[in-house]
Amino acid sequence: MADTATTASAAAASAANTSTDAPPFQLGKPRFQQTSFYGRLRHFLDIIDPRTLFVTERRLREAVQLLEDYKHGTLHPGVTNEQVILLEAILHPDTNEKIFMPFRMSGYIPFGTPIVVGLLLPNQTLASTVFWQWLNQSHNACVNYANRNATKPSPASKFIQGYLGAVISAVSIAVGLNVLVQKANKFTPATRLLVQRFVPFPAVASANICNVVLMRYGELEEGIDVLDGDGNLVGSSKIAARHALLETALTRVVLPMPILVLPPIVMSMLEKTALLQARPRLLLPVQSLVCLAAFGLALPLAISLFPQMSEIETSQLEPEIARATSSRTVVYNKGL
Repeated sequence: MADTATTASAAAASAANTSTDAPPFQLGKPRFQQTSFYGRLRHFLDIIDPRTLFVTERRLREAVQLLEDYKHGTLHPGVTNEQVILLEAILHPDTNEKIFMPFRMSGYIPFGTPIVVGLLLPNQTLASTVFWQWLNQSHNACVNYANRNATKPSPASKFIQGYLGAVISAVSIAVGLNVLVQKANKFTPATRLLVQRFVPFPAVASANICNVVLMRYGELEEGIDVLDGDGNLVGSSKIAARHALLETALTRVVLPMPILVLPPIVMSMLEKTALLQARPRLLLPVQSLVCLAAFGLALPLAISLFPQMSEIETSQLEPEIARATSSRTVVYNKGL
């Protein structure tokens, strides 16, 4: 059995960050304190590690089995944080089902960066604006749905309704802003081009709010499960659902700030360098690297604003929730 633990630990370690000063493993608890922004940042840096995308099915099963053995006391306490990181990065916390690779938080940057590059391409036509906004909001819709609070079943019809509403609103906002900029006669051509480069941010930020609300609207209608300090189900709360969606929507406003604001600023400076003026073919690769760096900075900062398992006082929730438990606070899965 010890050999099994060693094998699974070594396999998992190759797919997750390790830290010499990391706290010891505690079953059911995050690796780092979630009450501080720094603790959440360190936690989510593990969760978005793209190396977890390459974990094989066998390694995942070994990590799951190792934790199950540990829970039931059939294994010597040798479980490490690396097994927990694997499960948190790959499996949904409510359903324990594997999240499709492009829609995991660890896949957000690798799969989302090419879309960001497309959104920031200069001299966009109406057709290209519609295409990149549609692709971006389609990806966002699937990420929002895959990482939602899944304590209540959600029929496919609601997913389709939410997806259509999110994409239509996003494309409408983006196209509307672009048309307004193009009709602004007071702008010089150079200024108009610069402003057009910044249009994606307000378009994406406002559309992201619509996307989160529409893709997770079922949570507002049905409520989400809230748990006491021991993990026992207390009840279902619509107020907690509102808090969850508000917190998630705020992260989706912060997320595109560095991604869609920094690259236009950096590229406007880099384009004036002798290297890029002499070699214009390097513009797209350079812009791709700048977008990748901005995405890598923005994602962990944005999702670290709030803990995934958020805490709320029972006095703020429905009376029946407060009556159902003696705990002063309860927790709920905010989603990502």
